[in-house]
Amino acid sequence: MSNVPNLDVPCLDVFSYAEERKDVANAPFLLDVREPHEASHCAIEGSVLIPLGQLQERFDELPRDKAIVVQCHHGGRSARAVQFLIAQGFTNIRNLSGGIDAWSIHIDTTIPRY
Repeated sequence: MSNVPNLDVPCLDVFSYAEERKDVANAPFLLDVREPHEASHCAIEGSVLIPLGQLQERFDELPRDKAIVVQCHHGGRSARAVQFLIAQGFTNIRNLSGGIDAWSIHIDTTIPRY
């Protein structure tokens, strides 16, 4: 799907995430680590934007009592975010493989690609 570096992090494909979010009460928290200009162009409904460059100062805003899925454009920045958050003690966290680009191709074609 993309040329994301091979970072050893737990991942979730877009099809599995689409299924998980159907259970609204137990849906994972969706963290978007893209830049604000990217998020203003398009976003996955329900995502919370904390750009990767701000994550070190803002990770305390994330829930520790529920699953977290991290997404970016293709999956590279979000993989780095997952690595960082695991180092901060987060355990129920996964990278969205292919990012919003894969989501817009396979799940919600109304989301514009860029």
